[in-house]
Amino acid sequence: MRRTTRTLLAAALVLGVAAGPAVLPAAASTVFAPSTPSTPSTASVKDVSARSKADPALAAALEAAIAGLPSADATAALVRVGGTEGVWRGSSGVRDLTTDRAADPNGRFRAGSVTKVFTAAVVLQLAAEGRVDLDRSARSYLPELIPASYEGVTVRQLLNHTHGIPAADFPGTTVEEWYANRFRIHDPEEMVRSATAKEPEFAPGERQHYLNIGYTIAGLLVERVTGDSYENQVARRVLKPLGLRDTYFPGTDPRIVGPHNHGYQRMKLDDGTTGLRDVTVWGVTDGWAAGDIVSTTADLERFTKALFRGRIVPRGPVLEEMFTLPRVTDFESGDPAAYAAGLAMKKLGGREVWGKTGGRWGYNAAVASTRDGSRTLVYSVNSTDAKGQDMNNVALNIMVAAYGMPG
Repeated sequence: MRRTTRTLLAAALVLGVAAGPAVLPAAASTVFAPSTPSTPSTASVKDVSARSKADPALAAALEAAIAGLPSADATAALVRVGGTEGVWRGSSGVRDLTTDRAADPNGRFRAGSVTKVFTAAVVLQLAAEGRVDLDRSARSYLPELIPASYEGVTVRQLLNHTHGIPAADFPGTTVEEWYANRFRIHDPEEMVRSATAKEPEFAPGERQHYLNIGYTIAGLLVERVTGDSYENQVARRVLKPLGLRDTYFPGTDPRIVGPHNHGYQRMKLDDGTTGLRDVTVWGVTDGWAAGDIVSTTADLERFTKALFRGRIVPRGPVLEEMFTLPRVTDFESGDPAAYAAGLAMKKLGGREVWGKTGGRWGYNAAVASTRDGSRTLVYSVNSTDAKGQDMNNVALNIMVAAYGMPG
């Protein structure tokens, strides 16, 4: 596929990758032999492991999408497709490039901005309980934190990215600089102060700009309203009721606890060459309520099905917030808004697909479903370009295999 065509296709498929760099003092790490983007890793290729109760054509497309790993684009992929149209589960690649063991299909991974769906669900639960008013200003909940210049921003606008608050400032402009700061601890309130010290990008409700900052404020709002930590509220309201035992918030711990497949990032190495560096251990406090969750494909599949069935946010007007796009245009592209509260929508294979993607260095993840739940998709791809300008090739192929081409 020509690069220009692939770039346009990737742009059409993205359901919201984590915004803002992961900017967390440098420590020893594993470095792998330099290679160019067109040269696969020297690790042995692992065959695709799959189980299928799906249409043979769908199964074949999904198997092809994750075949040949590790490659220049990814070292592993885990996929689960479900719903009334059939079930398919597959994995490919390696657990790590040192031992060359097959990827663990039950491994935990960083889900990045998929965290936003959990955050939105908790805020909407509070709205359904009458404890949060979506039309009320965010400043009225956090008056000492949000300045008067942003008094017009409502809770709903935090969730659907129409608030106009710019991104917080982080040190570094390259992946190498961000890697050097990967253990830096970021305080949510300080991130909000950094962002709100700037001029608004636009008047609240006039445009849409996908950024993390609205969800950082939403996490703080949850804490103010409940008198409890954001993490405890998500656990009590979502994780425990659904039995999501492999999903957790890492806090200041930069490791992934439990079985997991390593993440690698292509970057400039200490000797000046370009190659893959193991970036599995990397702090995520810059993401917090916008992008720090660790999970598995099984847990995220259960979460997605429960959400779409109204088992997390009760059916009715409040749940509809997750499927209602604001009638504004994107701040950067001018295209119609694509993000609702927590979820984004794209038309794939002739039907609407709602979901959320996420990216942390070394990891891409996504949850997606048709509105009626006829086909759900969850994937984790250990991308070597996880926060690149274009969508990762393996992730793109998985999305197209599961739902079809955009349009």
